[in-house]
Amino acid sequence: QVQLVESGGGLVQAGGSLRLSCAASGSVFSAIAMAWYRQAPGKQRQLVAEITSAGTTNYIDAVKGRFTISRDNAKDMVYLQMNSLKPEDTGVYYCAARLPFQSDFRSWGQGTQVTVSS
Repeated sequence: QVQLVESGGGLVQAGGSLRLSCAASGSVFSAIAMAWYRQAPGKQRQLVAEITSAGTTNYIDAVKGRFTISRDNAKDMVYLQMNSLKPEDTGVYYCAARLPFQSDFRSWGQGTQVTVSS
């Protein structure tokens, strides 16, 4: 299993920026895929962005061009840079990890709240 701790959430006005960070431990970080999910009030948790062990990234259409996921294997960290934030980006953001032998993301952080005011 992988232990994950998120930080960096907060309250920001529409159009502003936030950077989320996720610290990982308990596994060989460079070998695992990482992702950011979010859960808006009353909605299901959804994938926002993911990055493979090789550094390939994928985003949902709603955040393309505004969010950037990155990783620092030397520090066992993954980041989500969020620019041009919109009220609909509000939610709890979770860091997730998928080990090489797993078919889905099974390790989760506790979540960090992001609130975008209009």
